[in-house]
Amino acid sequence: MTSPERVPSDDVAQLRRLAEAMVMLRAQVAQRIVGQHEVVDGIVTAILAGGHALLVGVPGLAKTLMVQTVAEALELSFNRVQFTPDLMPGDITGTEIVEEDPATGRRSFRFVPGPIFAHVVLADEINRTPPKTQAALLQAMQEHQVTAAGKTYALPDPFFVLATQNPIEQEGTYPLPEAQLDRFMLDLRVGYPSRAEEEAIVEQTTGARKVKLTPVLDAEALPGRQALVRRVPVSRGLIGAAVSLARMTRPVDPEAPALVKEFVEWGAGPRASQYLVLGAKARAAMDGRPMADLEDVKAVAPFVLRHRVVTNFAAEAADRSSDDLIRELVAGPTWATKAAHS
Repeated sequence: MTSPERVPSDDVAQLRRLAEAMVMLRAQVAQRIVGQHEVVDGIVTAILAGGHALLVGVPGLAKTLMVQTVAEALELSFNRVQFTPDLMPGDITGTEIVEEDPATGRRSFRFVPGPIFAHVVLADEINRTPPKTQAALLQAMQEHQVTAAGKTYALPDPFFVLATQNPIEQEGTYPLPEAQLDRFMLDLRVGYPSRAEEEAIVEQTTGARKVKLTPVLDAEALPGRQALVRRVPVSRGLIGAAVSLARMTRPVDPEAPALVKEFVEWGAGPRASQYLVLGAKARAAMDGRPMADLEDVKAVAPFVLRHRVVTNFAAEAADRSSDDLIRELVAGPTWATKAAHS
């Protein structure tokens, strides 16, 4: 196990600079977004870990503005796609058009890239488009490339999909299948602001003041920060604890407690274990710490697990949500003992 003293001094210096950049980033975002600190940190956690995030919240909570503001503060190209029932896959990935040379009359095909060719793609109300179009994102999210007419095109590096959903209006929607939900590293819930925050929002948004952000990082620097996050060391015990927590959500696993066997239909897969560790590393790096610890895993666990745990009818009858079950699992001491040697 690598100790903090053995972390390369260059990495320690880079972590310190990243922590300073995070302070500046939060300050820049706060010029436009009042409150929602946990959600903003969640978006940045996903970006630094190289993952995607799903933002769930009722209309009017500035989800779109939040994503756009973070992209601008990181100096990343940004495209927004409004998902609708008539949206086609080619409207996202791009399509081939026929061009005619006016001099020779020869016709040829040319690929016109779609809005997915950006560093940050906001899939707004992703559950409003049919599965055929939702599936167009799968290859892009997993492989960072798209295929059109037999040719494969690489997407910009870095590349992130940040999707939004409205949890209260389900008429005319197409719920994301578990396979696609699993592509999202984090499920972030955007809640109502406090009264003081709402008054500040109204004051800021009904005046003439316009805010211009100062970029904190850029597209060239971000891959290096992502590589730094992956170099943050964790103990074998911490990896064991993360794996145990993910396995405890599976009712068929021997480690699963009684409440999981009673209320869970399907538990989290191996991606959850990976994202628990990557999220913990990202949180440590954002704080400038040279090692991730158990508290980091606990902090990201609800966002990593809530959309990967499928509850059954018994849970619905007992009014137990996946959030309730995950809260109990994280609070329990069993899985955490695996990190005793970290």
